[in-house]
Amino acid sequence: MILDEIDKDILKLAKESDVILHDIYEKIDETCLYNSDRILEAFIENRVSYSDFADINGYGNYDEGRDKLERIFAKVLGTEDALVRPQIMSGTNAIYLALSALLKHGDTLLSISGTPYDSLREMIGIIGDSSQSLKAYGVDYLEIDLVDDDFDDEKIIKTIKDKKIKVVEIQRSKGYASRRSLTIAKIERIIKKIKKIDPEVIIAVDNCYGELVEKREPGHVGADIVIGSLMKNLGGGIAATGGYVAGRKDLIEMVAERLTAPGIGKDLGANFDQNISFFKGIFMAPSAVRNALKTAVFAAYMLEKLGYDEVAPRYDEERTDIIQTLVLGSEERLTAFTQGIQSSSPVDSFVRVMSAPMPGYPFNEVMAAGSFTQGSTIELSADAPVIEPYRLYMQGGLTFEYGKLSILLALSKLAN
Repeated sequence: MILDEIDKDILKLAKESDVILHDIYEKIDETCLYNSDRILEAFIENRVSYSDFADINGYGNYDEGRDKLERIFAKVLGTEDALVRPQIMSGTNAIYLALSALLKHGDTLLSISGTPYDSLREMIGIIGDSSQSLKAYGVDYLEIDLVDDDFDDEKIIKTIKDKKIKVVEIQRSKGYASRRSLTIAKIERIIKKIKKIDPEVIIAVDNCYGELVEKREPGHVGADIVIGSLMKNLGGGIAATGGYVAGRKDLIEMVAERLTAPGIGKDLGANFDQNISFFKGIFMAPSAVRNALKTAVFAAYMLEKLGYDEVAPRYDEERTDIIQTLVLGSEERLTAFTQGIQSSSPVDSFVRVMSAPMPGYPFNEVMAAGSFTQGSTIELSADAPVIEPYRLYMQGGLTFEYGKLSILLALSKLAN
């Protein structure tokens, strides 16, 4: 039994946490109910039928199920239209697909949330010399850092006024950074200010890890394009691949033509028998996100009480994504914690986590990811670049009970 391996003092602290965290868990449950209501309404409104789960192969003509699925995603994300396809293999792929469709030679991309996530830097052309980067295609790039975990409104407004910006990119989640993730309220504020200066600028939000954590999505507050992966929140731990780009109808048509071909757009694309998992994934997503959030809150509380000061967000702070970070201070502790997560995973529990290179990342990484879907981060996983201050990034948890067991074992290994 896993429980038999847990340090007794840690187990006692975990039992005490149920009382302390009750109100926080209750608020998470309320958001889950609200978002479940929105999704169920979208299913009923679109008259989802068993026939919509049919495998449509070849060119993928006349896939009514795919069309309904995309209408559901658009409604849930607060946008006019959506592209939801198994051909999109990751969040990075979805972002590249969208930005390369919207940006042409001479256009300027402005990131207003600082330097993007590691795997996006080569895509843009900040690093590397790929012939397929945005930079290689003649796209200019500018970035503005956050100030105290919020947008630098003054600098952003000045840049929008002084330069012709085609696309403004916002990364909602922190990525491999020490900053706080960006709430919908902050995103709404800056979108309103930007649109007041230049209504034509396209605002694209990397929504990875943030879906259904709050009651509103970036599309509800004026974002023109919202992008994410189905191996994260909206896949519900069921979708085995896929990604989405949602937004204004004219922009989604451009992205669809980039995926397929001009003149074809959204009309083609086999579903590879994934319709049922995509429907079921978004249906189950509010519950999966709730469990991931409770797992993160529990981990934060336990770590704080065990003396780890650099925990973000703290257990009682507002959350806008499912990521939990903790500074462990040494490679030994970093490895011990990730080994604890891996050894309590349902898949590959026997694998011993070690520091190793990873494609797309500049440093060695440690990663615990004993998931049913390779790379799924709505399932419990923990990863980190092996550099000071040895900050671990943890996310996911399909059920709170499994998440709690993994955290307890990881903390016990850390203590020992």
